[in-house]
Amino acid sequence: MPPALIALTIAAYAIGTTEFVIVGLLPTVANDLSITLPVAGLIVSVYALGVTFGAPILTAMASRMPRKPLLLGLMALFILGNVIAALSPSYTPLLAGRVLSAFAHGVFFSVGATIAASLVAPDKRASAIALMFMGLTFAIVTGVPLGTLIGQTFGWRATFWGVSLLGAIAMAGIALLLPANIARPDAAPLREQVRVLTSTRLLRVYAMTALGYGGTFVAFTYLAAILEEISGFSSSAVSLILVLYGLAIAAGNLLGGRIANRDPARALVGLFAAQAAVLALFTFTAPHPVLALVTLAAMGFLSFANVPGLQIYVVQLAQEERPGSVDVASAFNIAAFNLGIAIGAWAGGTVVGSPLGLGATPWVGAVLVVGALILTLRSAALDRAHPNTTLTA
Repeated sequence: MPPALIALTIAAYAIGTTEFVIVGLLPTVANDLSITLPVAGLIVSVYALGVTFGAPILTAMASRMPRKPLLLGLMALFILGNVIAALSPSYTPLLAGRVLSAFAHGVFFSVGATIAASLVAPDKRASAIALMFMGLTFAIVTGVPLGTLIGQTFGWRATFWGVSLLGAIAMAGIALLLPANIARPDAAPLREQVRVLTSTRLLRVYAMTALGYGGTFVAFTYLAAILEEISGFSSSAVSLILVLYGLAIAAGNLLGGRIANRDPARALVGLFAAQAAVLALFTFTAPHPVLALVTLAAMGFLSFANVPGLQIYVVQLAQEERPGSVDVASAFNIAAFNLGIAIGAWAGGTVVGSPLGLGATPWVGAVLVVGALILTLRSAALDRAHPNTTLTA
């Protein structure tokens, strides 16, 4: 693994921790700030929307900046956002700090994905992206459970102080390990970059990303509440269960990268079908602790297995259809991931607040993933009808 990938993975770990740790802390934050659980869930949605709208716009604006100074500036913004969250006395400044961190998140992953893909041979690009995203998945294995434990023990603000420290370590890693002469793709004019949104093929994949990735978050956003209120686990046990979930995610991310190297669309068809089935199954296994843990492990494995395939699929399509706007095309897919999170978290909150209740969140998520599966089948059919060297590399 090139040293530059190590630096990207370290930063992804810090960003992944701040993105997902709030899931384990939602009940704690809701109690401390005297807000309802669905309102607390908006903390997840607001962060995701910050990435959704910030990633493509800021990436386009920064397209001509040297890569290393850009990533260092992003990590500085990330640290600032988490410090504001740690100092927040109430709900509103907490949301503001989360939005700042989200802006850094969106640009980092969009630019980082294209850097990772450029560092290795063409047939290893999905694996390289998977390795970078491994930092994010490893954050779910260790950062989220540890952050949840810290938040439950010392208060949720202590968790954000810890994430700020992680950001500083990541910034140092980029300064030390990332070469100063990383190639920057020739950027098209801003007007040309916006043309990414005129590609029907790319728009279809963005919809696949939003529905397929976001479907899991209908239930995942309220996972702590599901485990406590439906499965009957104690709040202290939730931290340990999140470790199990994170390990499954890490395994799924790595295997998903290998599966998607040669034919991303074909791999995504199988992954989405399995993901929808497992989410639907969780509806029935959640009240039974042992079965819930088994299903949760499968759900974790599948929830991130599609990430490398979706990202490399977008990069490949952009190289074919919008070669001067690959960074921005990648950024729009990062935006789509987080639009999916926002949609999933919002849908979950709506379901929780409705007569359907908390227990319906898994099957509602499965419906979203089925939508992604239908779109993927269509995209794969177009690949077969119009083969080209880029998509079969």
